[in-house]
Amino acid sequence: MSTSSEWIARGDKHIAKTYGRYPLVPVRGEGCRLWDADGKAYLDFLAGVAVNSLGHCHPKVVAALQRQAATLIHCSNYYHIPQQIELAEILCANSFGDRVFFCNSGAEANEAAIKLARKFSKEKHGDNRFEVITALGSFHGRTIGGISATGQEKVRLGFEPVVPGFSYVPFGDIDALRSAVGSGTCAILLEPIQGEGGVNVPPAGYLAQVRELCDAHKLLLIFDEVQSGCGRTGTLFGYQNEGMEPDIMTLAKALAGGPPIGAMVTREAIAESFGPGTHGSTFGGNPLVTAAGVAAMKVLLEDGVLENCVAMGDTLRHRLEELRNRYPFVVAVRGRGLILGMELSIEGAPIVNKALERGLLLNCTVGKVLRFVPPLTVTAAEIDEAMSILDGILAEIE
Repeated sequence: MSTSSEWIARGDKHIAKTYGRYPLVPVRGEGCRLWDADGKAYLDFLAGVAVNSLGHCHPKVVAALQRQAATLIHCSNYYHIPQQIELAEILCANSFGDRVFFCNSGAEANEAAIKLARKFSKEKHGDNRFEVITALGSFHGRTIGGISATGQEKVRLGFEPVVPGFSYVPFGDIDALRSAVGSGTCAILLEPIQGEGGVNVPPAGYLAQVRELCDAHKLLLIFDEVQSGCGRTGTLFGYQNEGMEPDIMTLAKALAGGPPIGAMVTREAIAESFGPGTHGSTFGGNPLVTAAGVAAMKVLLEDGVLENCVAMGDTLRHRLEELRNRYPFVVAVRGRGLILGMELSIEGAPIVNKALERGLLLNCTVGKVLRFVPPLTVTAAEIDEAMSILDGILAEIE
């Protein structure tokens, strides 16, 4: 087998340079650990960017993939797929939704949500209802539609003109949101917790106010739960912490415990606007990924994972708060469950690089927020190990 440096050299010749990659070549994973091509072990508190919520290679997900791969990997959505049907049943039974559209990523799920919102609104309210309000600091994917919806100028830079019909307001500011609603507005699209924007949690009661605003103006409320969904906040979906429900919800990342999948969940009356031929995805919801999704969701619901997320989220937050009290350049700790951010007054990239060298995988968003999204199965001992590494790094900063 090639060494890490050999793999990196080979990749540099042929792989598109769309990522700022770290000098790490993972070849094996188990639980909260990754091993590179040189045999070095890492404690993974990034979890594939909140994808490996059950840890790497969870036995039940692996077994489901192995069984399905030996039986039927793919077939067309022209046919009825049992594994897809079962996963849709689980999602609807445990959420506000009645129907699910399956795709391959969070960006695709958001594309489906935006298309559905526009089509439904035009059918119900006329051709001028197509505009969507989103939040500054949001992130909704890398497609042209996704970056058009994303409230970060740096994401759109170089790809103009973007899709018209999107406007952006400060996250958590209900007055700004009210002022932005106009006669052409059809939907409001928000993340219950902004992940890529710096782990931003809205003020208490804000999302309930957004729900009331949507009801008053007959707008659809779309929640992008690509990162906050599937147990990450300690409830199955992030909105369930707020005592209210959206009209459309998008999921991806952790939905199948690792394999690429996306889903849009909505109510029956809204889903009626998506008839045959209005939307589709060749690979969306194929037998392989939905078999993994069924296994992952059952583990999440039946094996105490949500309870562990709450308990370990409290433990990790407490340890991060201890570091905040000790180091003046740690400005704040925020989040919910096991999506936590540590805001710094200094650049976070050097800390991430040092952590990598010492066997801890983290990342930094918006320049100065360290993001912690370990597997929901993380243990107290693993948190202690990670915090010991981080403490050692912070202690060296003058």
